[in-house]
Amino acid sequence: MTTVLLVRHGLTALTGPTLVGWTPGIHLDDRGRKQAEALAARLRPVALAAIVSSPLERCVDTADALAAGREPAPAREVDDRIGEVGYGEWTGREIKVLAKDPLWAIVQAHPSAVTFPGGEALRETQARAVAAVRDWNERLGPEATYALVSHADVIKAILADALGLHLDQFQRIVVGPASLSVIRYTKLRPFVLRVNDQGGDPVDLIATKKKTGRRRRPAGTEASA
Repeated sequence: MTTVLLVRHGLTALTGPTLVGWTPGIHLDDRGRKQAEALAARLRPVALAAIVSSPLERCVDTADALAAGREPAPAREVDDRIGEVGYGEWTGREIKVLAKDPLWAIVQAHPSAVTFPGGEALRETQARAVAAVRDWNERLGPEATYALVSHADVIKAILADALGLHLDQFQRIVVGPASLSVIRYTKLRPFVLRVNDQGGDPVDLIATKKKTGRRRRPAGTEASA
């Protein structure tokens, strides 16, 4: 029952108006640092086997906040496969301008058909990100809980896969800055425990023991009715 905490990076000065993509040197701003610190405080009771991050600075900053003060210190890893979508020629452009491009409507309604000019296909993004999650699940083991710090479209693609949704439906999922989404992977299937959580108590993520000595079954492992 590997549990993956999917964390979107906090706000930057360009989050929202600009499609930042793989632009280097974009760090969290003051708002984003406060968001990351608040999320880290909420997650403090949850033991993390590892914190795996996109290589982009805004994600590394968020991962730094999650790791700060943890004892024992979780393993820190960077994985390019959970890096941002390769937006190609769209990188660094204003959203309001891109929204007038005919491709924008296809991105919203039929994303599985989209390859960004000079960039990556969204279906390729999903394939690499899901492969990364499965690899880390195998590496860290069935009892591990770990954090994966990434980007909105990447997290949405992972969630769509766990929910059994076609990629064309992933735009129905909202993943806000510094939000927490949680998937528990079992031999039977994944269970999506949280999506876009920006304030809930993580008590249900902590495995406890009953008085009998047996571990309480965490949410998301129940047999299907």
